[in-house]
This record gives sequence, C-alpha cells and structure tokens, in this order.
Amino acid sequence: MSISQRARNTAPSPTLGITAKINALRAQGVDVVGFGAGEPDFDTPDHIKQAAIEALNAGYTKYTPSSGAVDLKDAIIAKLARDNGLNYQRENIIVSAGAKHSLYNVMQALLDPGDEVLIPVPYWVTYPEQVRLAEGKSVFVQTAPEDDFMPTADAVLEAITPRTKALILNSPSNPTGGVASRKTVEALAELAVRHDFYLISDEIYEKLLYDGRKHVSPGALSDAVFQRTITINGCSKAYSMTGWRIGYAAAADKELVAAMGRLQDQSTSNPTSIAQKAAVAALNGPEEPVEAMRQAFEERRDLIVEKLNAIPCVTCRAPGGAFYAFPNIGQVLGRRAGERVIQGSDDLADYLLTEFHVGVVPGSGFGADDYIRLSYATSRENILKGLERIDAGIRKLE
Repeated sequence: MSISQRARNTAPSPTLGITAKINALRAQGVDVVGFGAGEPDFDTPDHIKQAAIEALNAGYTKYTPSSGAVDLKDAIIAKLARDNGLNYQRENIIVSAGAKHSLYNVMQALLDPGDEVLIPVPYWVTYPEQVRLAEGKSVFVQTAPEDDFMPTADAVLEAITPRTKALILNSPSNPTGGVASRKTVEALAELAVRHDFYLISDEIYEKLLYDGRKHVSPGALSDAVFQRTITINGCSKAYSMTGWRIGYAAAADKELVAAMGRLQDQSTSNPTSIAQKAAVAALNGPEEPVEAMRQAFEERRDLIVEKLNAIPCVTCRAPGGAFYAFPNIGQVLGRRAGERVIQGSDDLADYLLTEFHVGVVPGSGFGADDYIRLSYATSRENILKGLERIDAGIRKLE
C-alpha cells in the first residue's frame, strides 16, 4: 500500500517546520530565540475569552449551520460594511476553520485542472500548495523591493493567459509586510475586470498597518470589481485568536459561496461553536486591544529593522504592515564557517539555529532564496537577544 500522489506532492510548511525544530531544541533545554511563528504573542483579549466561557456555560456546544452561525455571519457583514465599504448578505458569507481553510475552499470550488492562478513572489508558502491540491497551476509574478513587493500591472498583464482564473493579492503581505497602495489595487482590479478573472484578496493582516498607511479592499472600488472579488479574512491576527480557528470568505458570486459550502458540508462541517461566539465578540467589540497590539508591533518593527540593517551584508526595508521583517541576505550566500558553506537561505537558517540557537524562516519556501523571514511577534528582549546572535553568526562567516 502507498499514499496518494496528491499527498506525496504536497510540501510541508517551512514555517511550521522551523517552529517544530525550535520547540524540539527547547524541549532539550536549549535556549532558542524563535522568530518563526506567524502569530501575535499577546493573549486573546479578555472580552473575547469571556464570550467563549459564557457560551460554554450556556451549553452552546452543538452543531451550528455548516457555513457558520447566523449571528457570526451578521457580525462579519457589519464588520465588512463598517471597515471595508463592502456590502454583503448572509448567502455571500462562509465561515471556516481559519482563513487558511477559507482559501482552501476557494481553490477547491474555483479551479478545474489546468486553471491558472497568478501568485506574486514572494508569496505565503500555502498559496502554491493549495493551487496544486486543486489541480490548478501557479503562475508566479515577480515583484521588487522598490514596489514594496507588490505586483505591478505590467508584470501581471504579461502573465495573463486564457487559462487565468484568479490573482491572489495579500496586503499587508506575509512574508514581506508589503502594503499595496490604492493606485496598485486599482490597477490590478482594472485588469481583473478587463480580463474577467477573480481577485482573491487575502486581508488577514489589514488591521496591522504602520506609518499612517490605509488598507484598500479591492471589492469596494466599483461594482464591477466587487463582482470579481473574493475577500478572505479572519480573527487570527487582529484579535490574537490563532488557535481559535475562525476565518471567512465573502464573495458576490453566491454560486461560488454555495459551492464552498457544499465542500465544507462534506469535509469539516461547521467551525467550532464556542469559537464562533468568541468571534462575534471580537468583531462587535472594542478595538482598543487591537490598536494596542498594533502600536507594540510598530515599535518592534522599528527596532528589528534598525538592528538588521546594522548587520554586515544584510539589508532590510521597513515593512508597512503585518509583523514580519524580510531582510535580504544575498551577500551572505557563498560564505562559509569552517567546512559549512552557506549556499542558500535554508543553509543560513540551519546554521543560525544549530550554531547560534536562533530560529528564522528561510526565504526559499516563499520563492525568495535571497531572503529570510523574521516574525517580530515576540518581546523586545527576544528581538535584541536574537539579533545579537544573528549578528555574531553573520560576522563569523568568511
């Protein structure tokens, strides 16, 4: 007996992999500074936890509708109208077990074998794997640091073919922290309308923006764009609810949403009932905890970027959103420590972890081998200690 080709062809997540290695070393008593985890280090706000406790005590522990409870759909509708200028009805919304699950449902419902999805590089590691699982084809669109790692209309236009089904736009971005300007979003949206493909807008980091930047939801630009936009979001990042697993998709195309619902009916059924009640409290509740986290992340961003740029052969742009620094380590490649040669980002990440006990995520998994990703969703003390170790590791290379 053997496992399926589908399973054999699916790559493991490098971000989860580095976190597992860090945890394994810590279990052995090693003092490891980890910059791998893509989750806020703050606790879930108290009013959200209290809503879950009240739901549990009230016996809200049974099935809900597979696509999400009515009160949560209504909270999502209110949030999208209030924050994003998007007007949906309940039949336009599906709630899933995290935004990753929402994206998986989109790919499974949208793609036929050979359909193409345009994915800007660097990309979140999961996008190409989910396209592959749906038997689609990823078409990679290169970006540049000077464009904040956002795709230009010219680059996207060059990649469009008759098989193009969708473009993924992740702003703010994982792994770069790049933020799409209104001008960029408008240009990409115009292409989606002109060439009749979907714009999958992954907005999971929308509330974590710095330097006065503003988030632009493509679907709010015009009715024509609204009809072609699939908005993905969730509670994980903004409300520090990664483990609660609540994400959602919203689309004007009710047939697409219904198809996603059928897939969910036959796979996971409903997201956890208690977590849905917590999500209602998150979306309808006060935003002060979100702003406090955002301010803390902005301060940490300034610190980590300053320290990274002080390391020889390392350069790092200040990210405009999310909580990731994405330094360029191209000048480090080819250097060595003894018999160890740093030939790529995987080698550098392994070297830093095994020799200096600091965990970073190699850029290879994001399609950018000249980079590494560091999450600054950790304390100031850890940032200083970890960057000191990285600095020592880089300086040791010859």
